[in-house]
Amino acid sequence: MKIKITISLFLLLIIIAGCDFLNKEKVQILPAHAHNDYVHNRPLLDALDCKFKSIEADVFSIGDSLFVAHDFHQIKPGRTLRQLYLNPLKNIVDKNKGSVYGNSEEIILLVDIKDDGLKTYQLLHKILEDYAEILTAYNSGEKKQGAIAVVVSGNRPVEFMRKQKVRYAGFDGRISDLDSGIASSLMPLVSDNWNKHFSWKGKGEMPGEEKNKLLQFVQKAHENGYLLRFWATPDKPGLERDAVWNELINAQVDLIGSDDLTGLQDKFLKE
Repeated sequence: MKIKITISLFLLLIIIAGCDFLNKEKVQILPAHAHNDYVHNRPLLDALDCKFKSIEADVFSIGDSLFVAHDFHQIKPGRTLRQLYLNPLKNIVDKNKGSVYGNSEEIILLVDIKDDGLKTYQLLHKILEDYAEILTAYNSGEKKQGAIAVVVSGNRPVEFMRKQKVRYAGFDGRISDLDSGIASSLMPLVSDNWNKHFSWKGKGEMPGEEKNKLLQFVQKAHENGYLLRFWATPDKPGLERDAVWNELINAQVDLIGSDDLTGLQDKFLKE
């Protein structure tokens, strides 16, 4: 009897483990970026419900805190990077046994510095030390993957970051950096203004030369180990936005951004 119970329990554990494995495999993280994520009703959580890979928070430093807002006059008490993003992310990662979506994949928290780059980054580094256990870290250029990769955008203190032995963030490059030879451990992401490089906004067919340019940008980024993203793409629902999204998806741009989280989610799910 004891042997039969032991065998039954063993089989049950195998079934449970198998179900857990299957559930992890079913999680589909979308190559999507929640632009200005903090303006949504539920910062972070709405984007995670939509299974986005990347989430953006603009920050200003005041005292020992980083406040999340697009403009300084929009800062509100309690809306800090810790409270809106880092604390909830830590709780989620702890609950999901080491990753945000429970499938061991890394997601991106893009921190856009809106004020003094060096001062604010130094404070960000100090804050991130408190969350080191869930973050991707870099030690002498060697990457140790965590649940969340922090990427600094906006006013980026590039030279200071380059000299750090231990970092909990990389920085966001620009198209002009694609041939720079900068290591992907320092610059994991390249982002730029769509309108700076393309005149096409989604009306009619994308011009052949611009389509080729897009493909070349993607190829260069991937050859150097960078992810690629564009901001300021059309974001008003309609044919133009769909057309641009189609080209970005077809070209395998790594992160497609939008303020319309469910609209972008629906687009991917229809593909």
